[in-house]
Amino acid sequence: MSTSLDQDANQPTIYQIRVAGHLNPQWTDRFGGMSITLLAEGDTLLTGPVLDQAALYGLLKQMRNLGLPLLSINRIEQS
Repeated sequence: MSTSLDQDANQPTIYQIRVAGHLNPQWTDRFGGMSITLLAEGDTLLTGPVLDQAALYGLLKQMRNLGLPLLSINRIEQS
């Protein structure tokens, strides 16, 4: 069965995850190589490919375990 949410199995989905506070940019390895952007508002934006839902849940679990306040998660549409 195919739905409009299906994606190419060979391409990971790009996500932007926003957390409260500034993270050390050296933590990029801790978050699967996602880029870390420190925002002027005092938040951090993590951006990068996530292989599948299990990997996304793993990232979110790690953020929870670190006590990072999650502000938003956005899937970036690829053209």
